[in-house]
Amino acid sequence: MAEMDGVPALAVCGPRNSGKTTLIEAVMPRLLASGLKVAVLKESGRPLDVDRPQKDSDRLFRAGADVVLLAGEEQFLRRHGGDLGLQDAAAEASEFYDLVLVEGHRGTALPMVWLTGEGGAACPEGAASVLARLPWNSDRPAAFLSIIEEWLPRVWRSTPVYAGVLIGGASTRMGTPKHLLKAAAQSWLERTVGQVAGAAAETVLLGRGEVPASLAGLRRLPDVPDASGPMVGVLSAMRWARRASWLIVACDMPQVTREAVDWLLSLRRPGVWAVIPRLGEGRPLEPLLAYYDFRVRPLLERLAASGCFRIVEIARSSKVATPAPPADLAKAWTNVNRPEDLTSPLENR
Repeated sequence: MAEMDGVPALAVCGPRNSGKTTLIEAVMPRLLASGLKVAVLKESGRPLDVDRPQKDSDRLFRAGADVVLLAGEEQFLRRHGGDLGLQDAAAEASEFYDLVLVEGHRGTALPMVWLTGEGGAACPEGAASVLARLPWNSDRPAAFLSIIEEWLPRVWRSTPVYAGVLIGGASTRMGTPKHLLKAAAQSWLERTVGQVAGAAAETVLLGRGEVPASLAGLRRLPDVPDASGPMVGVLSAMRWARRASWLIVACDMPQVTREAVDWLLSLRRPGVWAVIPRLGEGRPLEPLLAYYDFRVRPLLERLAASGCFRIVEIARSSKVATPAPPADLAKAWTNVNRPEDLTSPLENR
């Protein structure tokens, strides 16, 4: 599995008793303190012994069910793996974790850190993607953390970013569809698409409504049926491209600029699942010119399933950053909802 797949999975390999578990255990406090959510995958050549025979949970598992046990702050999932291999399991885990460490699988195609055993066992020939070899008598935790610090952001940035532009319907407060309003002979929608297109792998239109002929070739996604408001478009985007991250832009922000978009995307980093800017002290968050990593989708799904469609509610999570935009870029987050909000000609903005 290539690094450019955007899967932040790193294998820790070495001969028996080379210190693999000890190393992972040593770095975990620092990784967690940096805000990362970490999973460890370990492959065993023996059948798992994780439950007592004839207990209810064991009986249900052997009957064919996947079993989830909840006990206070601890949860345990025991499931039937089928054909799920180690690399597939790592990719699946990366949908919920910032970093996946794989212990001991020396034949993996994942990027690897090799631990030299006490006897100096060398890394096997042909091992793929060896990032580093850590000697037995060395400061392995410091070296390993340094490797992760350099490697992990690069993997995160390899995830494609798509731009989703929300287009409304009748726009009753404005009296006309806002995305079709014009400034300098160009509709707001055309201008917005022009500002975000160069920053995204693909620009997608989210919502119903008339589209200018110049944008007829853009992909349009249907609304999802189980949400309302802007959440409809955001969920539509994230369900369609489940391994892409999204720049979401509303069509009623005619002052959005490429500089504002670039600032927003510059805040992508491991551990941050969304960037929803705060427009000043005591002012609200703006979720409709914001960045959403694909890992935030379960938070949005749970919110929608509860009947709440206010996207800003996910900002309660520690995984969501809420920075204030630089003063010279802040006007990009200006909503225009009513005719009286048009206080100056858009041509001059």
